[in-house]
Amino acid sequence: MASPPEIQGQTTRWSRLLLLTVAAVVVAAFFYFDFGSHLSLAALQAKKETLRHYTDTHYPAAVSLFIVLYCAQTALALPGAAVMTLAGGFLFGTLAGAVYVNIGATSGATLAFLAARHLFAGWIQRHFGARLTALSSGFSRDAFRYLLTLRLIPLFPFFLVNLACGLIQVPLRTYILATAIGILPGSLVYTYAGGQIAKMTSMADILSPGMLLAFVLLGGLPLLSICYSRWKKSL
Repeated sequence: MASPPEIQGQTTRWSRLLLLTVAAVVVAAFFYFDFGSHLSLAALQAKKETLRHYTDTHYPAAVSLFIVLYCAQTALALPGAAVMTLAGGFLFGTLAGAVYVNIGATSGATLAFLAARHLFAGWIQRHFGARLTALSSGFSRDAFRYLLTLRLIPLFPFFLVNLACGLIQVPLRTYILATAIGILPGSLVYTYAGGQIAKMTSMADILSPGMLLAFVLLGGLPLLSICYSRWKKSL
C-alpha cells in the first residue's frame, strides 16, 4: 500500500501531466487554426458589427468569454495581449473593458504563478534559473513595491515575472494585489484607445480629437512608468 508521500507525489505527477496536456492542446490549436490572424486591428474593424451585435444581445456571455480567453492568453503567454486589450475597450468601453481585462489578466497571471510554485518549480529553475536570479534580490527587499514596479515598467517579460514570483515565495495575496494595481493604468489607456478605434468609420477619423488623445496616452505610457520609478526612489 502506497504511503501518503507517495500518493501525494503520484497526484502531483498526474496533475502536472494533465495540465501540460491541456496547455499543449490549447497552444497547438491556437497556432494550427491561426487564431492569431484574428487578433489584429484590421480583423476587429472587419468584424466590428458582428462583435458588437453579439455583445449587445449576449452581454453576460460576451463578458465571460472575453475574460476566459484573456485568462488563457495570459496564463499560456500567447501573443495578442495588446490587441485583446484594445478589443476590451472596443466592445465594452473604457472603464468596463479595463475591469474585464484586469480580471482576465490577473487570473491568468495567478494561474501561471500557482503552476510555477506547485507543479513546475524544478523544471523552471533548471531552464530559467539564471534569469530569475536577477529578480530575486529585488523581491527580498520589498516584494509588493518591486512587483508593482515590474508591472508598471516591463523590464522583464510579463510571463517570466509570473514564474519568478512563484519560485521566490512571494505571498499570493501580495502577488494578486500588486499585479491588479500595476496593470490597471496600461489597461485603461489601451481600452480607451480601443474605444476610439471602434468609432472610426474611415481613415479620416484617425485625426479626430479622441484618436489623437489615444495616441498621446499610448505614447506617454512609458513616461508614467518612469515617473513612478523616480517617485519611488525619492521615498
